[in-house]
Amino acid sequence: MRWASRPAAARSPSRSPPSTPPSSAGALEGITQDTVERLGADLGLPVLRRDLLRADLYTADEMFLCGTAAGIVPVRSVDNRELGGPGPITARLIDVYDAAVHGRDDRYRHWLTPAGPR
Repeated sequence: MRWASRPAAARSPSRSPPSTPPSSAGALEGITQDTVERLGADLGLPVLRRDLLRADLYTADEMFLCGTAAGIVPVRSVDNRELGGPGPITARLIDVYDAAVHGRDDRYRHWLTPAGPR
């Protein structure tokens, strides 16, 4: 999965590991990016930080954006090149992310801070 932050992630499973650009290339480091990288690693998808070219985005099998407000959102096209709906890995990450941030996965419950009355 070539992960592209701006896009946050992209993947071509037969060609390369999940990749995301480094902060030196303009990717914003943050809690959501760290969360997605950790979830990916826990699913056996360690992330490679490297500069990505536009060609990497064009050849990606899957791609998504991530951020605090949106969570994980699949990218459907790049420069009018269709990627389709979320790929299987993106869909799996969306499910695992949603379970983690809503307290349905005990492995990540320590990440959460209760808000409001108990």
